[in-house]
Amino acid sequence: MSKKYVYLFQEGDASQRQLLGGKGANLAEMTRIGLPVPPGFTITTEACNEYLASGKQFPAGLWEQVEEKLAELERQVGKRFGGRPPLLVSVRSGAPVSMPGMMDTILNLGLNDTTVEYHAEATGDPRFAWDCYRRFIQMFGNVVLGIAHHRFEEIFFEHKRRAGVEADYQVPAEALRRVVEDYKALVRQEAGREFPQEPREQLRLAIQAVFESWNNPRAIVYRQVNKIPDDLGTAVNVQSMVFGNMGMDSGTGVVFTRNPSTGAKEFYGEYLLNAQGEDVVAGIRTPQPVAVLERELPAAYDQLYRVCHLLEQHFKEMQDIEFTIERGKLYMLQCRTGKRTAQAAIKIAVDMVHEGLITREEALLRVEPAQVEKILYRSVDPNAQLDVLATGLPASPGAAVGEAVFDPDRAEQLAREGRRVILVRPETTPDDIHGIVAAQGVLTSRGGMTSHAAIVARGMGKPAVVGCEAIRIDLAGRSFSVNGRTVREGDVISLDGGTGNVMWGAVPLVDPELSPEFRELLAWADEVRTLGVRANADTPVDAQKAREFGAEGIGLCRTEHMFGQGGYHPERMPVVQEMVLAETAEERRAALDKLLPMQREDFYGIFKAMEGLPVTIRLLDPPLHEFLPHQEQLAVEVAVLRATGGDPAQLEQKERLLRKVRALAEMNPMLGFRGCRLGMIFPEIYEMQARAIFEAAVQLVREGLRVEPEVMIPLVSHVEELRRMRQLVEKTAEAVFAETGVRVRYTVGTMIEVPRACVTADEIAAEAEFFSFGTNDLTQTAFGFSRDDAEGKFLAAYLQQKVLRENPFVALDQPGVGRLMEIAVELGRKTRPDIKLGICGEHGGEPSSVDFCHRAGLTYVSASPLRVPIARLAAAQAAIRHGRR
Repeated sequence: MSKKYVYLFQEGDASQRQLLGGKGANLAEMTRIGLPVPPGFTITTEACNEYLASGKQFPAGLWEQVEEKLAELERQVGKRFGGRPPLLVSVRSGAPVSMPGMMDTILNLGLNDTTVEYHAEATGDPRFAWDCYRRFIQMFGNVVLGIAHHRFEEIFFEHKRRAGVEADYQVPAEALRRVVEDYKALVRQEAGREFPQEPREQLRLAIQAVFESWNNPRAIVYRQVNKIPDDLGTAVNVQSMVFGNMGMDSGTGVVFTRNPSTGAKEFYGEYLLNAQGEDVVAGIRTPQPVAVLERELPAAYDQLYRVCHLLEQHFKEMQDIEFTIERGKLYMLQCRTGKRTAQAAIKIAVDMVHEGLITREEALLRVEPAQVEKILYRSVDPNAQLDVLATGLPASPGAAVGEAVFDPDRAEQLAREGRRVILVRPETTPDDIHGIVAAQGVLTSRGGMTSHAAIVARGMGKPAVVGCEAIRIDLAGRSFSVNGRTVREGDVISLDGGTGNVMWGAVPLVDPELSPEFRELLAWADEVRTLGVRANADTPVDAQKAREFGAEGIGLCRTEHMFGQGGYHPERMPVVQEMVLAETAEERRAALDKLLPMQREDFYGIFKAMEGLPVTIRLLDPPLHEFLPHQEQLAVEVAVLRATGGDPAQLEQKERLLRKVRALAEMNPMLGFRGCRLGMIFPEIYEMQARAIFEAAVQLVREGLRVEPEVMIPLVSHVEELRRMRQLVEKTAEAVFAETGVRVRYTVGTMIEVPRACVTADEIAAEAEFFSFGTNDLTQTAFGFSRDDAEGKFLAAYLQQKVLRENPFVALDQPGVGRLMEIAVELGRKTRPDIKLGICGEHGGEPSSVDFCHRAGLTYVSASPLRVPIARLAAAQAAIRHGRR
């Protein structure tokens, strides 16, 4: 007996999502609870995976089961597939994870030159029947036969022009007959075959096409962006057709039980009368708000409202619902958990707790930490003077600034070059997914709040303005015009996805603020999590922002930024270069004496901003040559001075600098003269920094403030390095305490960044009161990758070819780097049970890495200030999933 591959809707339920896909499982569940769902059946994801694995052959027994369920479907609806009255079906994809618009759909399948006449007879409406046939050939021709969608649209547009009409539904029956003949001629020309007339052949080809759409380029890109496994497969849903295009008492639409942009508890959505579902989601026609339906078809509206409320109460989750009204009768075509913005996700989760629908823990698990990151970016400054070009529908909140680009391929290319772009299209289609991924935001002239552009942008957390009908887009000329003004490709524009405004130029943006609901959710997270959350901050301003976002201390303060690196304090660079160029310890100390008050001021400000909380300060880490000009640049300047007979004093200075740069040059700086090795060879550098730390701390203690300095020695690979650097720090501290008569409690620890430190962590812990994992360098040394070279040359190919599932510099490599961390945790606690363990690499704010840190037993994670809320939420989710520790 062959495996069961096909389920009638009444044979399944919501628990079978992996097998039936999200759409199939929810259709089954709606059928089970008695909602008006057109009958149908679902072909499982297992069938899809076996089909793709076998070289595109149906599994044994699959087609026989399809025939069996098709016969049952005919009995249920009283129609015949290929007969009179004709049974027409939709064939739609449905993966276990929602991938809106990424795979393929075919409507009105079963029509041919004979059944179209039967359809006209059964409905009493020839125009409607031929419109269905026209749509079917177009969708089948595109999805199954691979003919470009626009080729059909060009034919249809020409027939509308000849008929003197603008709207699709105004085209008369005779014109539609001619459209169908022209469509079939296009199929013969492009596909090299006649359009298939046998309904069962149509169905078989359509099922194959939906299976194969699992691996179409846009679906692959979507899975990569959203980290969806490639082995899930898609189910295929075959459902008897109901028709929203049978006149002005029919229609179709998409509604949400709450506002997907704001989270407000309101009935929200759009519809079109006399239309089929693809007309709404494809953005071809701009729909009406669902509130208008209450006036146009009040009975259907009331039923729809009641059903939607029932579904939200049943699933205890905001629902995204597709519906069709056929001659006044409501049918439910799909329900699923609705895609929403991060702001909406937070508000809905908190509101549902207050409504008694879900628990606090359920609310915490419903908000994706990675999605939350999107609301922590900047928005348009409310005090800015704006040059508003036009206003469209505010489909996805947030602000974006970039060059206008009109082609998704071009958007992807420019983004690779590091340029910020706004993708501008009449409407987006699933084939534009790569351009949307690359863009800062999306602008369309057509489509509504449930169009492809709106849904995909919301899911990605990108700003989107859609249905901006005032703009006239010229794709060939790569420009759009509005109110007598023209925006050309390359011109900078700004979008405000919260208001729908499209603005000329780069508008000023402001930092985000946490909503009351978000603060409440994070307070619940803090009650649950056991993992501490700190921030990486190098300035008092960053420290204050981190504290506002809930940081419980600073886990990494990078002192090289106080030396002028990274664009911080450029006025200090001459003094730093004087220190680097020193030929003797005395010369170096003279320069360090100038740097001491600057460092002391920095530490004073940071300690004060984080008063009462621990602050981990990493002593100088990068190679000294990074504080000097580039060798090539200096060599050119020296050559020009020599050739032109320039100022001798300037030439001598440049030549001296060039000699020093060449002397400090290294073959592999990442593994070279940096970190604690600087302190070992030039102890006066670390001595100055330690003195600045303790003098700042003493000053604040005298002012009545509590400070907790943690001095971190970087890049230790041998316990003797740490022992000597610890002695230097302690000696300096005692000198400051003796001079001032004030003592400050402090700790000394190290940054674990190389594999040797991990496997000798028991020895190192004898000298360290804390470990902080620097996972950027630990990843580089564990893999043997140079990050810059890897990401610039081969890492993208590794990810594309699935050598690596994720970029290990973004998400922690748990089997490799994570195992080294676990070894260090185990050995460190063996020597010092109360050792404090943290992570301060970029992974400290990445949700899956935070989850690992909870399981590994770390004390805290440290992230950039803007990612502190993400880490707080991710830490709470880890505690819920794996238990408090």
